[in-house]
Amino acid sequence: MRTECTSKLEGLQPLGRREVVAAFDAGPMTSDGGALLLREVAQLSEFFGRVADCFVDHRDPTRVEHTVEELVAQRILGIALGYEDLNDHDDLRYDPVLALAAGKSDPLGHDRKQPRDRGRALAGHATLNRLETAPSTLDEHRPDLKILHSPESFERLFVDLMLDAHDQPPDEIILDLDATDDRVHGNQEGRFFHGYYRHYCFLPLYIFCGDFLLVAKLRTADQDGAAGAVDEVARIIAQIRKQWPTTRIIVRADSGFCRDLLLDWCERQPNVEYVIGLARNSRLASMIEDEMVHHRQVVKDSGHASKSYKDLDYRTLNTWSRERRVVAKAEVLTGKDNPRFVVTSLPAEEIDKRALYEDLYCARGDMENRIKEQQLGMFADRTSSHTMRANQLRLWFSSLAYVLVNELRSVALRGTALARAQVWTIRVRLLKVGALVRQSVRRLVVSLSSAFPMKDTWRTALANIEEIRSELVF
Repeated sequence: MRTECTSKLEGLQPLGRREVVAAFDAGPMTSDGGALLLREVAQLSEFFGRVADCFVDHRDPTRVEHTVEELVAQRILGIALGYEDLNDHDDLRYDPVLALAAGKSDPLGHDRKQPRDRGRALAGHATLNRLETAPSTLDEHRPDLKILHSPESFERLFVDLMLDAHDQPPDEIILDLDATDDRVHGNQEGRFFHGYYRHYCFLPLYIFCGDFLLVAKLRTADQDGAAGAVDEVARIIAQIRKQWPTTRIIVRADSGFCRDLLLDWCERQPNVEYVIGLARNSRLASMIEDEMVHHRQVVKDSGHASKSYKDLDYRTLNTWSRERRVVAKAEVLTGKDNPRFVVTSLPAEEIDKRALYEDLYCARGDMENRIKEQQLGMFADRTSSHTMRANQLRLWFSSLAYVLVNELRSVALRGTALARAQVWTIRVRLLKVGALVRQSVRRLVVSLSSAFPMKDTWRTALANIEEIRSELVF
């Protein structure tokens, strides 16, 4: 181990008459024993191998010490465990449990080729950085950048992971679309000022199907929030249709995606519907003015909010190609009017106006929680590389870290108190556990903290994973 980490820590107060001595000298230990659980979940779907298949490795095989699968596993596991910065891996490469979870056959790094690397089972930040910053084709001026990734393969992978998680095609799924801001970190490629967010940012597009992340597309902020939405929806629906030809698909989004191009595309597809917010305007407001007058009087008399719903047949003056069903919510709160509008292809005979708004459309708000998990919990806004290509790969790595922890949540944590916990709660309560590693010729022993409060949840998680594994075998 490194000698620079064995010096005694200064400033600790004594305990009675006893001196308190502490140092970073415990040897092969980790504070991230939960990487073992992530490893078990990843193996169910060959997760890291499938991510590695999105790369093409042009390195000389005889000189490779870190395979692509090991590198992507290290990177994704690091993000899942809370380490968004590549520099963290200069210390994490000594972590034996992280090395075990990444698939290293020698987690303690005793067999590294170079003496200076002994004890470092994993790659440092420079090696991982080359993985992210590689160009689209080999560059003779950068012979060190030989691991290239395929964007098309990454895009297909997210949908494939969702499809493979289902034993049977569902009768219906809902695709939620949304955009958010991602602040830039300097004079980066694709840097533009966004008037709504009032700062320089990227404008990534997300598409979720429930908890499953299907699209994380990094875009520049100099365009409409719905830019490229039709292309992405068409791509993933075509991929879904190959395995689920009869599943009904509902596209759901806020008013930022209410564009005739998207509405018209959905209307031309078999078994595809939409429920999309519609921005208020004077014509729409006039169509529910009688209801609003009534509710204002109710609020004035009772002091409580009042609302009702109304079906409208509506077409814009210039932008829509046809008349469409619009559900209006005429609502007055204490102190202000709050009308809302939703356009849909679903007929009134199938779903009434109240259920469409309250039960179907309003449920899209849960997607915002998924984006928060992605942005805040998995550091999706850590897009600080210079090029858009590198930042897109960083976004995919953080997205895959979310997918992995979500798989842990849905598969391993069912029936536990963490079954619906946010990813950062799972990280803090379940994954952050101290462990000591001992290695012999025949065994690798991981001794977890005896004082860990979530021991029973660990046992339940491993039992759930083993149940799934047995079903896959037979």
